[in-house]
Amino acid sequence: MPALPSPTYRTRYAPSPTGEMHLGHARTHLVAWLRARAAGGRIVMRIDDLDPPRVRPGAADAFLRDHEWLGLDWDEGPVFQSAPERQAAYAEALVALEAAGHLYPCTCSRREWMEIASAPHGEGPPRYPGTCRAGPSHPERPAALRFRLHGPTPRFDDLVFGPSGGTDEGDFVVRRADGLVAYQLAVVVDDREQRITEVVRGADLLAATGLQRALFAALGAPAPAALHVPLVLGKDGERLAKRNGARGVRRYREEGLEAEELLGLLGASLGLVPPGSRATRAELLERSETLVEGLPRKPLTLTPERGDA
Repeated sequence: MPALPSPTYRTRYAPSPTGEMHLGHARTHLVAWLRARAAGGRIVMRIDDLDPPRVRPGAADAFLRDHEWLGLDWDEGPVFQSAPERQAAYAEALVALEAAGHLYPCTCSRREWMEIASAPHGEGPPRYPGTCRAGPSHPERPAALRFRLHGPTPRFDDLVFGPSGGTDEGDFVVRRADGLVAYQLAVVVDDREQRITEVVRGADLLAATGLQRALFAALGAPAPAALHVPLVLGKDGERLAKRNGARGVRRYREEGLEAEELLGLLGASLGLVPPGSRATRAELLERSETLVEGLPRKPLTLTPERGDA
């Protein structure tokens, strides 16, 4: 069922419980909090725990505790993607997409199609070459389900990065061969049913937005506005990531850093307060009118030891 229109600004936090909240998460979630509170809107806390092998015990609760310490509250949830009712919603969407002819079974392995896609025929990342479009290449294998893209992904205007989309990404998986629903489908179904009007997330997911907009269109639902926050980098110049052991907010808290110090650091990185400031949520909210315009468009290095951006 399509979601009912919402007259209220609605956004969400959507952490994956595969590690600790790092400064990149905290910065992006602060932007979401400021956008929602400035608009008098609502925030849904959603835990994106689709992939059980990657979920770390206790990580979801740790994210919630870090949010509480920073004062980044929410209005609804937490909603877990692994919950039976969410899994039922994803299954219903798959049935609808398959009935409308948008999906087809794919049985080739990533290694097999990557060997074809990696042939020297152009620039950019490898794209799925359509090996199973006319039928499963290995009918004896369990099949994933791919969404059939007819041409480039839909174009959209990101509030930070401007005109985006319109790229040839190739058909993409919406249900894995092991039966797990893929991220692209789950977030679209969730955003539709939770009536999200604006998605605030890291710039590493900008390319995924075009794919998701194709799914919104296929499901007959309006897509939310998009605001992608430039990434936070570590001292090594690489983006902060759980797999790289990025330092968690919890560790800073345990070492005696106060919430207002960290909020000041994050606020300075957003251009809201001078470097080295302490800040409260209320002070940042008072200055948030210029948030989008003043947001640096490039990745930045951010550590509490430096106290600057």
